[in-house]
Amino acid sequence: MNRNPDSDFRSQGLWARLARGEVSSEQAVERCIARYEARENDVQAFAAFDAERALGEARARDRERELRGPRGALHGLPFAVKDVIDTVDLPTQRGSPRYEGRRAEQDAACVRLLRQAGCVLLGKADTVEFAGIGRDPPTANPHDPKRTPGGSSAGSGAAVATGMAPMALGTQTGGSVIRPSSFCGVAGFKPTYGRVPVQGLWLHAPSLDTVGWMAEDTELLARTGEVLTLGEWQAPEAGRRLNIGLYRTPYWSDAEPSSRSAVEAAAEKLAEAGHAVEEVDEVPGAENLNEWQDVIMHGEARISLMAEYGAGKQGLHEDIIEEVEVNRGITPRAMAEAYDGIGGLRPVFDKRLADYDAWLTASVPGEAIPRRDGNGEATFNRLFTALQLPCVTIPGLTGPAGLPVGVQFVGARFADMQVLAAAAMLEYLLAGE
Repeated sequence: MNRNPDSDFRSQGLWARLARGEVSSEQAVERCIARYEARENDVQAFAAFDAERALGEARARDRERELRGPRGALHGLPFAVKDVIDTVDLPTQRGSPRYEGRRAEQDAACVRLLRQAGCVLLGKADTVEFAGIGRDPPTANPHDPKRTPGGSSAGSGAAVATGMAPMALGTQTGGSVIRPSSFCGVAGFKPTYGRVPVQGLWLHAPSLDTVGWMAEDTELLARTGEVLTLGEWQAPEAGRRLNIGLYRTPYWSDAEPSSRSAVEAAAEKLAEAGHAVEEVDEVPGAENLNEWQDVIMHGEARISLMAEYGAGKQGLHEDIIEEVEVNRGITPRAMAEAYDGIGGLRPVFDKRLADYDAWLTASVPGEAIPRRDGNGEATFNRLFTALQLPCVTIPGLTGPAGLPVGVQFVGARFADMQVLAAAAMLEYLLAGE
């Protein structure tokens, strides 16, 4: 657990080797291209991938490093971007045949920040249409092609899990970062709502949509957070005792034995290492959060999709047509009640969470489900997205079919780096370090 005195980077991942100068950006990109060539036909993680352009950008970053030094810890890092986030070099098609070949005039703000830090864009990761409803991507779970990688950031999770990219941007409206990260067995993070700029991305439900990301380890999640304005990363100090709340949520009955066992195993690892783990009492009213989130998500999505519907039904997925025409019976009064109910609980959760480094809970109901059955449920994500809380899923555990099952740390709003530091500690414990 002691930090390497010769390096600021605890990780042994590709990104840390790049930061230490053990590999060049060109070599890192070449490794990603090799993984792409080996796995993409089976996994289909990408909607667009430009190897030559990425290699040229990587060589430019390497020359810059030689002449002036690195811009920061992520200088030369290859990364992928969910295909609802604008990029000027590659098409942003929003998972929709209506936008095939669409080119944005500039990068989204989050992409610009990463490229300003010296990161190298590899490609666009495939997504559920409009990041929420309509066409499902052809992406397969890297661990079992018959299973879903999770949605809607399917390609982002699969790209990181296969080593085609060490880090990939996604978005979360319900569970679209945490769920695919868990299903694919990678680290994933959804920051506090509003902490990362959203200019330049398709907004499915604007009061919920949050830019998140997946990575090969939690330290890279945090280093990416530094670039995306979340503050300075402080690695967990050896010997520091965490105070962790075990929060089962009102939806614990929906957790399968694999997910319950994963949470209990994580709690046991933490306790054995000397960290405090205590049960958290339920918050009155929390049992309504998923229903309220659903009302807001579909109510706002209908508005976001209205212009698509108004342009004509031809080529428009039947689920999108139904979302606009049927409206699920959502009334303005129901929307107002959902906004007010969630808003009233946000300070309550912040106050309860303030006494802890993080709360431990399930990331998903269980292992990835068969693709024919959909993308999986966001049962243990929707309430936290609605509450605007930072969430991180930590890999390292598996279910009865041998598939990944993540566990989730949740923190108070704006405690993003604190939650990531706690997650890094648990990641080391689960890895046996």
